[in-house]
Amino acid sequence: MRIGGLQKLTLLDYPGKVACTVFLSGCNLRCPYCHNPALVLPEQNNAPGIPESEVFAFLEQRKGKLDGICITGGEPTLQPGLPEFLEKICDLGYAIKLDTNGTNPGMLKGLLRDGILDYVAMDIKNSPQRYAEACGGVDILSEVQESVLLLQDSPTDYEFRTTVCKPLHTEKEMEEIGCWLKGAKRYFLQPFVNSGNLVSGGVQAHTRDELTRLQQAVLPYILSTQLRGI
Repeated sequence: MRIGGLQKLTLLDYPGKVACTVFLSGCNLRCPYCHNPALVLPEQNNAPGIPESEVFAFLEQRKGKLDGICITGGEPTLQPGLPEFLEKICDLGYAIKLDTNGTNPGMLKGLLRDGILDYVAMDIKNSPQRYAEACGGVDILSEVQESVLLLQDSPTDYEFRTTVCKPLHTEKEMEEIGCWLKGAKRYFLQPFVNSGNLVSGGVQAHTRDELTRLQQAVLPYILSTQLRGI
């Protein structure tokens, strides 16, 4: 496993649980607003990775103190060893949350089928018409659509979420996303935050009023739509 980081405590990444977060390196998308280029483009990061043994030693020490673990990236499902890695975590008694961009439905299907995951947070990059643009020109819409259906048909708890920025996300795009994901269990809009270290650029944050209008565009289709991180 290519482990790029370990956050030893988080009260935010896993809803309702005291958790830690493991960051896996590598991603197949190049979203211009992404603020984790060291994980998306690990060749730009000269820092050594974290050995699996170190992660599991930490988890052993924290049994009874942490409720769960969030697996994020990068894109975790690109790593072939992910199922075995998660099974070891499951054996330690931790609840597992997976963050994914939904571009590997085969991997996701297997994890859902085997009951390894307790919660899935799937990124929805944009409306179908502008999906490739929001991903840096990568055309993976059919795979994402398959993953959406897998989650909606699964008993595993899940959420969809979109990081929004100008000019990629307008009320039109948000309404189209609402139509696409109609009836979803949970949907969150997250404002883009410029860390000063982006994969690409040319994007800007929305104002609070603009974010509210984006939310209003989705609400007729997904009643659970909320703003997060503002």
